[in-house]
Amino acid sequence: MLWIALSPSRPPPEPPATGALPSLQALSWWALRFSPRVCVVEDRVLIEASASQRLFDGRRALLQRLREEAADQEVGAMAVAPTALAALALLHTVAPPNEADAEAPAFRPIPIAGCSAQNLHATLDSLPIFVLAAARPFASTLVRLGCARLGALRALPRGGVSRRFGAGLLQALDQAYGQAPSSFDWTVLPEQFRLRLEFLGRIEVAAGLMFGTNRLLRQLKAWLLARQCGATGVVLHWEHDLQRRSEAAHGTLTVRTAEATRDTAHLARLLAEHLDHTPLAAPVVAITLEAIGVEARPDATPSLLPEDQAQGESLQQLIERLSARLGPDRVLRPQAQADHRPQHMQAWRQAATSTPISAKAPISVFPATLAQQAPWLLRAPMALPHINGTPQWQGPLALLAGPERIEAGWWDGGDHAHADPTARDYFLAQSEHAGLVWVYRELRSSEQSKQGWFLHGIYG
Repeated sequence: MLWIALSPSRPPPEPPATGALPSLQALSWWALRFSPRVCVVEDRVLIEASASQRLFDGRRALLQRLREEAADQEVGAMAVAPTALAALALLHTVAPPNEADAEAPAFRPIPIAGCSAQNLHATLDSLPIFVLAAARPFASTLVRLGCARLGALRALPRGGVSRRFGAGLLQALDQAYGQAPSSFDWTVLPEQFRLRLEFLGRIEVAAGLMFGTNRLLRQLKAWLLARQCGATGVVLHWEHDLQRRSEAAHGTLTVRTAEATRDTAHLARLLAEHLDHTPLAAPVVAITLEAIGVEARPDATPSLLPEDQAQGESLQQLIERLSARLGPDRVLRPQAQADHRPQHMQAWRQAATSTPISAKAPISVFPATLAQQAPWLLRAPMALPHINGTPQWQGPLALLAGPERIEAGWWDGGDHAHADPTARDYFLAQSEHAGLVWVYRELRSSEQSKQGWFLHGIYG
């Protein structure tokens, strides 16, 4: 058996009435990446990883990777032992980090203690009595009896120990030495992510909610990684103070992304941008984070090509961040439309909610007839004078090609608010001063347009 015990870098506060502490819950979810058998015992996270050694290329490689990645999970110490209670006991022998190391946990190695099956008994015999949770209530009595070490306690008559201290102490002692089996309640991921965090004080400014939100986002990342999923958005709920709240008892902020993601840092930036412009009706005492649009997103094998190892945020993440800061109606993206009318062939949509741009997306092939149309269109067609039927713009225009008849939009109906029936003959024309231009002649008059010549596009 291979048991790994993880201790948080910060001492946990008083445990809640129900459930585990949020920090320990997030750590246990993260530990599911290394083994499906994870539990929380004595405010510590236990991992039974004997079946995972082969998947990580052996015990040494597994422990090395776990130790490296645990630095980002606020892990203060590690212990490895053949039994669960022995791993928990060894955690007490690891020296806690000093204040200088605590300020920069990413630059210090996580202290680790361990023992093998061969020296398990000798190692436990030398440990002080308080490292065993079942012996702590009787530690003062045992020390007066001369049992300051586990080895001395183990040497006492079992009948007398059972009568005076109960059978639970002997059972825990046997489990630590591997002479009795242990059973635990394994961590099970919830089907949906929705976690609540209550503040110790009252938050007066919306931007101050990010401190607690970042803690919940770390748990969200661990949940998504364990389930191999991604979320297309999150919903942040906050509860107002009962004594000072107005008509609104709570508030809600929804942030969505164009594609499923596990990048909680990007979600944090989007939430921060929105909260900077969100007023609070009353002080906030608790928040709840909920994941929406959860989709399966299995891990892909990383590429070794340099061009696939880009650093920084992607284009879509930049668009979503700018949309959150400037407003969704100020960051637009052109989108092609299936319409024959040139003025309706593209529309400007909100870039954050439209289909994301992909460098590997196939290139659209346009019909050959569109290659003859002008690439630059005027916002509104400009009426042109004509002399004896010849359009004039900086001189007479020579019609080189055409007509190309476009007649569409009649199905919109004349009473429709956005109706734009089009009946035009387009020509490629040459101007002595302006070069090639794209002009058309109306085939019929209407309230919106009159018969005549119009300049609609210019060639570069």
